[in-house]
Amino acid sequence: MFSNFIGDKRPLGWVIQFWPVLVSSWIFSLAATWLCKKIAIKLGIVDKPDTTVKTHKKPVAYLGGAGILIGLTVGVLAGIQIIQGQPGFEKSLRWLLGILAGSAIACFVGLVDDILDIRPWQKILGQTLAACALLLAGIRPMFHYFTDFLGIPFTPALETIEIALGIPIVIFFVLGATNSLNLLDGLDGLCGGVTVIISIGMLILAVHLSTWEFSESGDPVRIIICLGLTGGVMGFLPFNRHPAKIFMGDAGSLMLGFVSAAMMILFAEKVPRWWMASIVIFGLPILDTATALVRRLVNKRPLFVSDRGHIYDQLMDRNHSLKRAVLICYALAGLYAMIGIAMSQIRTRYAVIIYVAVLIISAMIIWKKGFLKMEGLRGAVREEEKK
Repeated sequence: MFSNFIGDKRPLGWVIQFWPVLVSSWIFSLAATWLCKKIAIKLGIVDKPDTTVKTHKKPVAYLGGAGILIGLTVGVLAGIQIIQGQPGFEKSLRWLLGILAGSAIACFVGLVDDILDIRPWQKILGQTLAACALLLAGIRPMFHYFTDFLGIPFTPALETIEIALGIPIVIFFVLGATNSLNLLDGLDGLCGGVTVIISIGMLILAVHLSTWEFSESGDPVRIIICLGLTGGVMGFLPFNRHPAKIFMGDAGSLMLGFVSAAMMILFAEKVPRWWMASIVIFGLPILDTATALVRRLVNKRPLFVSDRGHIYDQLMDRNHSLKRAVLICYALAGLYAMIGIAMSQIRTRYAVIIYVAVLIISAMIIWKKGFLKMEGLRGAVREEEKK
C-alpha cells in the first residue's frame, strides 16, 4: 500500500528545507505564550471557574491563542522567505497571506468573545468573515477532476459554477471546523494536543504529495502551514499541561479550527481522495461535535447550550483521570489520522466504502457505550442559560 508513498519527482531534501518554519514557529510561540500569560494576568483577562462547565479550581490566564498565532505567523513568514523565487511563488504567497489574514480574524473574534462574551450570531459572522479571506485568496475546492473524468471541457461557465459552489463549501468547512475545535477545548492540553496530531497527519499527506510534485503552488503552502501550525501549538502546550497556566480560549480554538479548515480545503485542489483523507484525519473533533448535537437533540436539550457531556467529560465521569481522558482522546485522534493516511493510498471508490464503515462503527460504539445519555454532571448546563 505504501510502496509508492515517497515519489520520485522531488527529493525529500525539498521538504527538509522547510525546517526553519517548524523551529521558528515553536520558539516564537513559546516566548509569545509566556508573555501573553503575563499580560493576561496583569490585565485581568482570565477564565473564572463555575460550578458546571468550567471546573478548574482558580482563574487561569487567557490569550494563549494570541501566542499560537504569533508563532504561526513567524513560521509562515520564514516559509515565504524559503520559497521566494520558486515556481508558483505568487500564487503560494497569496494563499499563505489569505490563511494568515483569516487566522487573525478568527483569533480576534475569539478574543472578543473571551473578554466580552458576544452572542452566537456575532461569532458566526466573524467566522464567516474569516472564511471570506480564503475565498478572496482563491482558496476553494476545485472540481476539474470531475469534468476531466467525464470528458467535459472546463469552460468559463463551469468555472463560474465552481466559484459559486465553492463559496458555501468554504464557509461550511470554516464554521464546522472552528466550532468543532471550540467544543473540544474542555480539558488541559486536549485541544492543542489533538490539533498537533491532526496537523502531523496532514503533514504526512502533504509530504507524500510534494514528493510527487502534485502542485507547483499548493505543495509548499501545505508543508508551510502544517509545520507552522505544529510548531505554534507545541510552543503553547508546555504552558497548557495540567494544571494549565494559560488557556488558548476561543481566540485559540477558533483560530486552530480555521487553519484546519483551510488545510482541508487545500487538499481539495485536484483529486477528491486527498480531501476525504484530510477530513478523516480531522475525525475526532467531528465525532465529538456530532455526538454532542445528537445527544442534545435526542434528550430534547438546547443544541447550542454548553454542557458537560462531551466525549472527554464522559470519560472522566467513568472514573478516568483527566490525564488518562486526554491520552485516550490523543489515541482516538491518532487512529483517525492513520485511517485517513492509509486510505489515501487506495482507489477512491474503495476508500469511500471504508470511510462509510468507519462512520457506522464509530456511531455504533458511541451508542452502545451510552455516550448519547444525559444524566448527572453530563446533563449540566450553564445556569444563566436556564433562565
